[in-house]
Formats: sequence, structure tokens, C-alpha cells
Amino acid sequence: QVQLVESGGGLVQAGGSLRLSCAASGSISSIDYMGWYRQAPGKQREMVAVISSGSSTNYADSVKGRFTISRDNAKNTVYLQMSSLKPEDTAVYYCNGNIRRLQSRVQNYWGQGTQVTVSS
Repeated sequence: QVQLVESGGGLVQAGGSLRLSCAASGSISSIDYMGWYRQAPGKQREMVAVISSGSSTNYADSVKGRFTISRDNAKNTVYLQMSSLKPEDTAVYYCNGNIRRLQSRVQNYWGQGTQVTVSS
């Protein structure tokens, strides 16, 4: 089985920074793309940032210039460095990835989510 475990969420004041981590564990053969999504109360889940196996990145317009996604392939971990946080960034942040298990096909996995709250 494969698990994605997020950490690093919390409460921060507007203008502050947080760093989220997502570690993939289990019988992993390879990891393709990984990404961060978020869902605020009453809103649909939205893409925040994604990174390919070759480290190409894509960001939502709302976070460009403030958030940075990166990955450590040796640790099967993806990070989201969030700076200049705004109250509208408040949401549950979810990690997502396309992962190939040993002797299996690629499947999509979600983490359990980590709460980020930005106070004004």
C-alpha cells in the first residue's frame, strides 16, 4: 500500500510563511507528478501547484510569486513553501501524486490533508 502524509500546516498571521511537506511511503517503484491542492469551506478543491518528475512546475495564478513547490526524489517527498500568506489562503491543503507501486500500474493517491489558517 502507498500512503501520502502531509505535515507543516498550522495557524499563521497574514504576511507570514509556512512550509508544507508530503512524504510518500510504501512499496513505491516510481513517482510521476506530485501536486498540492486546497479546499476552503464551501468551495471546490482547487489546484495550487504541481511538479513533474522532471521538476517542471505549474502554479495557480493566485499563488504565483508567493508559493514554491519542490521535490526530493530520494526522500519521495514534495514541499510547498508558502510566503506572504493571505487570509484567502486559508484551506485544507492536500497532497496528490501519480505513483507506481512495485510490480503494478500507476495509480493516483491523495493525502489526508493539513489545515492552514491565515489570520488577518
